[in-house]
Amino acid sequence: MNLLEQLKSKSKIVADSGDFESIRTFKPSDATTNPSLILASASDVKNAPLISGAVSYAKQQSTQPAKQLSLALDKLIVDFGIEILKIVPGRVSTETDARLSFDTKGIVKKSHELISLYNEHKIDRNRVLIKIASTWEGIKAAEQLSKEGIHCNLTLLFSMPQAIACAEADVQLISPFVGRILDWHLKNSKQKSYASAMEPGVLLVTDIFNYYKKFGHKTEIMAASFRNIGEITALSGCDLMTISPKLLAELEGNKGKLEQKLFAEKAKDLAIEKIEMDEKKFRWYLNEDAMATEKLAEGIRKFTMDTLKLEQLIIKQL
Repeated sequence: MNLLEQLKSKSKIVADSGDFESIRTFKPSDATTNPSLILASASDVKNAPLISGAVSYAKQQSTQPAKQLSLALDKLIVDFGIEILKIVPGRVSTETDARLSFDTKGIVKKSHELISLYNEHKIDRNRVLIKIASTWEGIKAAEQLSKEGIHCNLTLLFSMPQAIACAEADVQLISPFVGRILDWHLKNSKQKSYASAMEPGVLLVTDIFNYYKKFGHKTEIMAASFRNIGEITALSGCDLMTISPKLLAELEGNKGKLEQKLFAEKAKDLAIEKIEMDEKKFRWYLNEDAMATEKLAEGIRKFTMDTLKLEQLIIKQL
């Protein structure tokens, strides 16, 4: 078997893409989207009907330009999710507006609106993960949504304090960003290369995995933002992995042997200290971690910029 086939027997594979054809090609269980991926796919002429459909919907619902724009944006990202759910058997992750990242009430309200749009198409909410940035406000929003039966994917996660706070909030799933952590260390330290198993992002996901399994946390771990297949194989056994089409193709084309690296049962025997997380500890630990602080802020800014670009595509038709 190739590496992708072997990996599928050890971790659930998720497509990190808004491109329908690549999702069909690699047959993942789930798929994730974000504003950057939706922007890339929405810019493709073959997906123009999705934009025009979202605009028509918005015009039917409101005559106010600002409201139309908001409705059309929500409708567009949900329609992408619906198309993806026609391909994958499992779940799709749909991102909330990054501009709400520090607004708990705003995140909850937007999540309700997105789930309502999925409900209009009779999509079971168990097949939808609402993606929320792993700020303290985002985690608190996800905690409330989880109690309502709305499942969340806490994204832009770069540190153990974020992971612990998510687990204590009983969120459904987290997405630690392996490659972006590597990017920061390559840019900000003297070390310019790492063995895959020793990359800072790989080590963080390993630590999160062991912590969750040691203390019986049910929150799923979906490693994300990979830069190479070495990172992926070093985390074999992680609950889920969301992988770009380029790296999925590389895994499929490689016939090497894949060994499982992460084992839930082994984690239970590890000497790990349990940490109780509250808001003061969360903010202090995050503040002390320059990488996590900078990458979280950078990620929110990037997703916001791409959301604004997506809005410009919609405005042209409105």
